[in-house]
Amino acid sequence: MELTLNHFLVLSAILFSIGLVGALTRRNIIIMLICLEIMLNAGNLNLIAFWYYSPNPELMHGPLFTMFTIAIAATEAALGLALVLAIFRHYKTVDLEQIQGLKE
Repeated sequence: MELTLNHFLVLSAILFSIGLVGALTRRNIIIMLICLEIMLNAGNLNLIAFWYYSPNPELMHGPLFTMFTIAIAATEAALGLALVLAIFRHYKTVDLEQIQGLKE
């Protein structure tokens, strides 16, 4: 069985759906950041799949855009974890429901 573009698109949609459901239903900030990373990886999978199955894969646009999104995702993860640490130091929890206000 040969893999086609549809296989990659279905896998990407499943990954994005898992990330979206996790980001919307979880209360833990760290789990929400992990779910956002899963959603970004689904987008990267789309970029690579569309590049690979394009008429001109020698142009390397897909891997170039993917490298940019990986760099942005790494920056987002570092900043997000820094914010989580700051919130944890102040509130002593990472549960979003227990954090009442930012000016306390």
